[in-house]
Amino acid sequence: MDTMRDMQISPDHPLLLRIVDDIATRGWSQQNIFLPERLTRELAAECRKRAAEGELTPAGVGRGTGQEVREGIRGDHIQWLEPGQAEPCDAYLNLMDSLRQALNRGLFLGLEEFESHFALYPPGAFYLKHLDRFRDDDARTVSAVLYLNDAWLPEHGGQLRMYLEGETSYDVQPTGGCLVVFLSGDMPHEVLPATRERLSLTGWFRRRSGELF
Repeated sequence: MDTMRDMQISPDHPLLLRIVDDIATRGWSQQNIFLPERLTRELAAECRKRAAEGELTPAGVGRGTGQEVREGIRGDHIQWLEPGQAEPCDAYLNLMDSLRQALNRGLFLGLEEFESHFALYPPGAFYLKHLDRFRDDDARTVSAVLYLNDAWLPEHGGQLRMYLEGETSYDVQPTGGCLVVFLSGDMPHEVLPATRERLSLTGWFRRRSGELF
């Protein structure tokens, strides 16, 4: 796993194949130790640096001209990642491209790209139950959330609550280095309020709109 810091790993890496198997069998995967601790710390520091410089802005709901900030629905502040901005971000994007290739090889999803943004939830902020796929655009196919929080305890709150089949729910603790991956159009979920600042990288593997898989 230490090689993830400096290079793009093979799509045949056992960790990536485990994620593919999970998606195939149940539609979601949780890997509690996905990134090396050093890279997780560097990504968290980059997120806080951008926040301190005023680069993170309140996230909106909807898309296009219909997008608006509605803190009663979601309260995170975000900034999108672009290649070449920072070395830790590039390392993460390279790793996720390996996961994209693994998902395509194992599940034939036709994923063409990965988009991702930093998400900072101030204490008390939340995101109500929703799906990640837009009603009029099916490009977002697989969601991926990487947590960047150091020494997170259950009493801090901020869990990702996923609503599974059979009217059951499952809570993911947003512990640093943990990755959650799920099918964007099939997994209703919400972010519960936390008592401390909550950091993550939230992203989506996208295919060409209108394609079936």
